[in-house]
Amino acid sequence: MRPVSDRKSRSRAAARQEVRPARDLPKVQPGTARRGAKPAKQSFLAWLMPSRTIIAMTCTGAVITLLLALLVTGVLGRSFQGMKLATDTVVNDAGFTIRNIVIKGHQRTPYTTIEAALDLRQDQSIFAADLTAARARLMALDWVASAEVVRRYPDSITVTILEKRPFALWQVPTGTNGGGAIAVVERNGRVITTQGIEPFAHLPKLVGAGAPLASAELVDAVQNHRAVSARIAYFELVSRRRWNLVLNDGVTVKLPEQDWQKQIDALEHLIIDKGVLERDVAEIDLRSATHYFFLLRDGGKQDMARGKET
Repeated sequence: MRPVSDRKSRSRAAARQEVRPARDLPKVQPGTARRGAKPAKQSFLAWLMPSRTIIAMTCTGAVITLLLALLVTGVLGRSFQGMKLATDTVVNDAGFTIRNIVIKGHQRTPYTTIEAALDLRQDQSIFAADLTAARARLMALDWVASAEVVRRYPDSITVTILEKRPFALWQVPTGTNGGGAIAVVERNGRVITTQGIEPFAHLPKLVGAGAPLASAELVDAVQNHRAVSARIAYFELVSRRRWNLVLNDGVTVKLPEQDWQKQIDALEHLIIDKGVLERDVAEIDLRSATHYFFLLRDGGKQDMARGKET
């Protein structure tokens, strides 16, 4: 057994440790100098050296000045030109030059016109060809409705043309741009061209301001009536409101603004069943709902009640 005195001394030592307050550590942040420590002296060499920011700004300014000098003297441009020539040579040696230009889908646009609009050389790099600009030039041609220009590696350009469809001939009214000229127009009324219209003499002929925009339905209706269609010289839009049918013997047929479809049926009946054009008639007025009115070539007038034709 241990002596009692030894146990007592150990108890007193433990009590002293518990009562003793914890010692505070100095409040110093990591990486900072201890309080009271003297700052390190900066060397004379470090004081002479400029900061990194100043060095970077100086180098950037020098590079910009050098590039401007090269650009002004033309050295940079000649260098780029040399690089382009070298690149073109490599591309040509690899076989990526335009050797074939295939054009299809065109009927009314001459091959030479399309070729000139493309502006592509058969010895240039296929990568350098500006196909977007070439397509834009094709779309500016009179007959071209749409165009597709595609690279076919390694050495071909394929051009596919969709041309506009001619619908009628229109006499451009005097006082407008191109007044008096004859234009080929599309079904939607847009003008295609005023050049080379001779092959289209068989198309329906339109007269009057705004006629192309409003003619499609009337032309279709007349073409479904054989007797009327065979005698039509041209369609005339009057005051942008209603139509006259001018026949090939000079007879003018006046149609109403509304319900003109039924009046074409009536005209077909008058021509086939009543032989009205065999008479000396200069004008047939179909605008009345109850009568037909005829103006004779000698100036006389006649009328006929509808439903009681003789």
